[in-house]
Parts: sequence; structure tokens; C-alpha cells
Amino acid sequence: MLFLRLTLESFRFAWQALRSNILRTVLSLLGVTVGIFSIIGVYTMVDSLETNVKAGLSSIGSQSIYIEKFPWGIGESEYPWWKYFMRPQPTYREFRSLKNTLKEADAITIMSWNSAVAKRKSNSFSSLVQGVSFEYDRINETPIEKGRYFLEQETDAARPVAILGASVAETLFGDEDPINQRIKVKGENFTVIGVVEKKGKQMLDVGGNPDDKIFIPFLKHKRMFSSGNLTGTIQVKARDVDGGLETLESEVKGQMRTLRGLKPLADDNFALNRPDALVNFMTTIFSSIRTGGFVIGLFALLIGGFGIANIMFVSVKERTNIIGIQKSLGAKNFFILFQFLFEAVFLCLLGGLIGLLLVYMASFIQLGTMDIVLTPSNMIFGLVISSVIGVVAGLIPAFQAANMDPVIAIRAK
Repeated sequence: MLFLRLTLESFRFAWQALRSNILRTVLSLLGVTVGIFSIIGVYTMVDSLETNVKAGLSSIGSQSIYIEKFPWGIGESEYPWWKYFMRPQPTYREFRSLKNTLKEADAITIMSWNSAVAKRKSNSFSSLVQGVSFEYDRINETPIEKGRYFLEQETDAARPVAILGASVAETLFGDEDPINQRIKVKGENFTVIGVVEKKGKQMLDVGGNPDDKIFIPFLKHKRMFSSGNLTGTIQVKARDVDGGLETLESEVKGQMRTLRGLKPLADDNFALNRPDALVNFMTTIFSSIRTGGFVIGLFALLIGGFGIANIMFVSVKERTNIIGIQKSLGAKNFFILFQFLFEAVFLCLLGGLIGLLLVYMASFIQLGTMDIVLTPSNMIFGLVISSVIGVVAGLIPAFQAANMDPVIAIRAK
């Protein structure tokens, strides 16, 4: 009851302080509002950006390794760039060998890409045709909305079957059911066996938007576009165990060196690229941006803290007589102390809530394909920071009020 009474009385005094001099209070709260808006605004933008980027990276299998000719960070390596061009491309034979020998792999696929126009009657769609092997959907997100995925016999026998992206299906078939219908790609007929669930426009579409793709068996793709040159990108997914990706990387490296007959001191003539390295790199960048935003916002919060402290000193001065009367009636020092601390926290929370409201309103602004979301964790963080600033700003005025001599306080004018 004492705590509740103390809280209600502190809110009443804080509200009186607001009403007694609205302009002074608004100007003092402005620093807290701007500070919270700056910090939570940056955190919200970075969190939203990180969510969109990671959603894009998840489509390429974050717990997997890409075996390719070139490394993704070619500019960061001291390896002579011209030597990369002399490397051989990963082959279908190497893919089959790895599939049969790798013990730490959960799934493995080989892929290749080419652009082509898909046609059906008078409709056409310029699409990215991607050749994949059977286990592609076990590594990359490929949710089937209609129909089914490839059978292993279909991919191994290079059957003329296709899975369409949502946009391709809408353009070629409209409201018709595309399953078991035929389309033409580069003059060849394909039977549609499935349609991928619509993903929509993403901020980061690594490897292309699946809505605009046509998936066909890898061997069929190579016969159509590469005259039987069976090369592509091999992707291997690690088993879901601690350290699985590192163990898999070591095994893949050893197997590839063996398959290519490399001597112990010879350099690798292949690249092992890991999407999780991109995720970690992006996480580091986002962490730096958060830190910068916090530091910038902290200066505004410090200014707001000084403003709140000024209000509290004025409030103590104006209520010196009341403090004296309360102490003469038996009020303890901690009661006076907490009374002013609660008032300072209330004022800071008010400024913080206004700052959060501004961030929430800004979240409705559409920035391309990025969805801005003010998360509950950021809201709680903003309120906690506001409370801490309130405690720090009100501590000295509260101590000053709590340590007043009641006789001197009552006589004060």
C-alpha cells in the first residue's frame, strides 16, 4: 500500500509539474524524445534490414557449402586472380562421387542456370531456367503450393518435367490449373508437375527470385544449354550437429583434392563458399551500426537528462514547504527520495513513450520492399533506457529533497 500510495502521489506531482509550466516541460522532454527516437529508430531500421537480408540468404541454404570455381571474396585473397580462370568447373562426375562418399553431408545437389523464354499458346515469360538435382529442395527453400517435387527417377533420367515459379505460372496459365499442362522452353516441351509457393519481391534475392524461375532436372538443363558439358555448382548441406559445417568443410576439401589428384603441397583448384560467412559478416556490420546509433542517441539522451534534472531542481525548490510539512508529520527520508525519483522516471518515460510513438508512426513508411517493424524487445529497451535516464537525472535533486531540515524547509519562501 505504501508503494502504491507513493507511486500515485509521485504521478500527481509530476502531472502538476507538467501543467504548471508546459513549455518548460516540453522543451526538457524533447531531449529524451529525440534520444529514444534516434536509438530505437536506428535499432528498428537495422533489425528490419537484418531480417530482410537474412531472409534472402536463407533461400541459398545458410548451413551449406558451395563448391565452385571462384571464391565469393575474390578481391580479399592474395591468390593471383588469373589463376582462378585456369581452374576447372565442378563436374557432374565429382557430384556423383561426393554423393556416394561424403559421410558428414545431409544432402547434396548440383545446379546450373540459363535464361530462356517459356511459352504456352500466346503467352510467354522471360525466365531464369535452373537445372537442379533431386535433393535441391532439402537444402534450399522450395515450398510447393500445387503439384509435387521431382522424383529421383525423373532427375536421373533427365525427364522433360518442370516446376514453375508463381509469377511464371500466373503469366502462362492465368486462372487455369497448370499441373500436367505443357509449356515450351527453348523449343522443347515440358510437362508442369508443380508450382512453387509465391515468395514475393524480396530486398535481397540471392540467386534470383524463385517466383520468376523454372526448375528442370539438371541433366536435361545441360543437354539443352551446354551441349552435354556436365559442369555446375555443387551445394552440400551439413548435418544438424554442433560443428557439423566445419567438419563437412574439411571432409569436402579432402575429397575434392583426392578427386582432382592434387599433390599435398599443391594449392586448391576449387573454392568452398559458405553463406554463413556472409551472414556473420552482415551481423558484424549491423552490430556496428547499432553501436553508432546508440552513441549518437545517447548524446541526445544526456541533454534530455539535464533537462529533466533541471525540472526536478525547480520542483524541489517549489515544493520545499510541502517537503518540510511531510517530514514534520513523520515522512521518512526514503519516502521523499522515492517520491522525486518516481517523478523523474515518470517524466522520462513520458518522453520515451513519445519517442517510441514517433518510431511506430515512421514504421508505416514504405522503403522499397523492406518491411519496417518495431519489435516488442526494442520497445522494452527504449522504456528501460528512459527509466535509467530518469533515475540518473532525478538522483541528486531527490537526495537534496530527502536531506532537507524540516524546520528550515517549512520557513522557506
